[in-house]
Order: sequence, then structure tokens, then C-alpha cells
Amino acid sequence: MKYDGIIFDWAGTTVDYGCFAPVKAFIEAFEQFGITPTLEEVRKPMGMLKIDHVRTMLSMERISKAWEESQGRPWTEEDVKAVYELSESKIMEIVEHYADPKPYVTETVAKLREMGMKIGSTTGYTDEMMAVVAPKAKEQGYAPDCWFSPDSTGKKGRPYPYMVFRNMEALGLMDVTRVMKVGDTVADIKEGKNAGLTTVGIIEGSSVMGLTKEEYEALLPEQREEADEKARQIYLQAGADHVVRDIRGVLELVSE
Repeated sequence: MKYDGIIFDWAGTTVDYGCFAPVKAFIEAFEQFGITPTLEEVRKPMGMLKIDHVRTMLSMERISKAWEESQGRPWTEEDVKAVYELSESKIMEIVEHYADPKPYVTETVAKLREMGMKIGSTTGYTDEMMAVVAPKAKEQGYAPDCWFSPDSTGKKGRPYPYMVFRNMEALGLMDVTRVMKVGDTVADIKEGKNAGLTTVGIIEGSSVMGLTKEEYEALLPEQREEADEKARQIYLQAGADHVVRDIRGVLELVSE
């Protein structure tokens, strides 16, 4: 067997098709300060530590100018903290409604375990958020053997590799070349590469794709192919070793 363990991301990879809970929270938080970010602006830093995500958004040229126009001054680190704290409260209000496993997740994870794989998870969520969503996902059939948030690594989330290493420690995995990281954001890929793991980007239902299941299925064949290829290139440019349409592709990779 080429791999001993798989470390999955959470929202957008195994649950929450399209990764919409954080998106909704960030948009509502910025709107409280008179700024309506675009979906592209919100999704570009997705997967990072949440406060770093806010800082990255405020550093974007359009949002930075919009902040000065709405607040009458340039943004500061105090503003980063204020927007971040508001986004945290927003996501806590809704996160329990975004814990449904994505298609094929429960059966694929079961097959991986039958093959002897250990299943870990890293996330941009906090421990408090995971205390809500992890039990909800478990009720519906998905529960990794362990998970770690940035709360476990001194608030150093992706692209730092430390959550990966905490998973490996907890799962008793020794060799980084025998562990795979699977995610749905550029930050996931960078996290995995920084840890020395084989990295895999998932297309369907990902934050990179940014579509609901209904929106994706409504695309014409040529539109779907174009959207798939755009997502594929984003992952490859970030350094991904493999890109798969959905989680079933992981089974094919570990069976090669």
C-alpha cells in the first residue's frame, strides 16, 4: 500500500458542498462596515486562518479603497480584529446548517478504512465551530479519526503545515511520503506541500469552484468542462500533485 493515511480538509472537501458557511459569514461581516465583497474576493484567501483571511481581503486594492470611502480612513489591525470577530459570530450562528457530508464521502471513507487507511482532518474552523459541526457530520455518517484546527497549533493555520503534523502524531503516521492531503482550496494544497505530502485538489463542490450542487448540475456540458478546467488549473498552479473530480478519485489514486 502506497499510503497509510489521508488527511482531508473539512468544509468544501468532505462537508458543506461549495463551502458556503464561511463565505456567507465573511460577506455579512464586511457588509456591516459598508462593504459588499464579491464572491471571488471572499473565496481567493479561502482555507487560511480566518483572521489572516480578513487581513488578506482588506489588503485587496478594491476593498482597501472601499474601506477608506466607507470609514473615512485606511484600515488598521484593529479593523482586522473587528471584522474577524464579527465574522466569527456570524459563522457560529449558521455553521450547524452546513455540516451535511458531500456526495460519495461516507462510502469512500468507509472503503479507505477497509484498505487500512487512517483518516485525519485539518480545518480553518475553530475548535468552537468544530464542536458544533463535527457531531452533526457524524450523525450523517462522516467522522474522521481525528481533526485539528488552528487552535491546536498556536493559531498558525494554513499554509503552515502544523495541523498536518498534529494529525500524523495522533494517527501514528511516521512517513510524510505515505500520507495524502486532500482539499478544496489553494491554502490546502500549500499546507500539504509544506508538510511534504502528496496533495490532491477536489473539483466538484469545492470553494475553488464556488457553485451549489444545483448550479453545478445545471451547467451545460461545455460550461461544466470549462469550470472544471479552470478549477484544475488553479490547483495545479498552487502545486497540487493530482486533481480529481470528486472524492471517489482519491480511491483511484491510492489503488494505483
